[in-house]
Amino acid sequence: MKVLLVNGSAKSNGCTYTALQEVAKALEANGIETEIFQTGNLEIRDCCGCQKCRELDNKCIFDDIVNKLIDKAKECDGFVFGSPVYYAHPSGRLLSLMDRAFYSSGSVFAFKPAAAIVSARRAGTTASLDAIQKHFTITNMPVIASSYWNMVHGNTPDEVKQDLEGMQIMRHIGENMSWILKCIEAGKAAGISHPVLDAKIKTNFIR
Repeated sequence: MKVLLVNGSAKSNGCTYTALQEVAKALEANGIETEIFQTGNLEIRDCCGCQKCRELDNKCIFDDIVNKLIDKAKECDGFVFGSPVYYAHPSGRLLSLMDRAFYSSGSVFAFKPAAAIVSARRAGTTASLDAIQKHFTITNMPVIASSYWNMVHGNTPDEVKQDLEGMQIMRHIGENMSWILKCIEAGKAAGISHPVLDAKIKTNFIR
């Protein structure tokens, strides 16, 4: 079993990375393979609604880091998406990445557990968590919680490490993710798989 941890910060070794590392350590201690996926500091364009992905096989028409994430996601069993907090929302790069990946390739993520984590100096954390988690709850993904909201605080990696409660929350995410993954694996071994859902009904407010 493998969990992909996505660093939505342009800083590859900053506060968000420090929090993701702590989740990864707990996962690995429970026998779960991990990989931290760096979004880097290059431009990630947003979704333009062209719907060309409907003609492709789990790919976005713009062949960049989004398709690299999708390819890795196909081989993974769970996910942790992490972001710094900017103006009480996740980084624009993470939201663009997730919008395009989930819109073009939702089936790659469906029924796999996921957690959101955020890093902030002070506030805007719960609004940011909400924005990230909406991608999970529209894609039939079990959402992994912890012993408090999934956040750490600090301006530097060293300050994040001093947030003892925040670091414990990260470890608990890893523990809970490991438990859910093992339960899913045990269910599969017992012949229990995820539900097969009927075709989606799409309506709007004028018909």
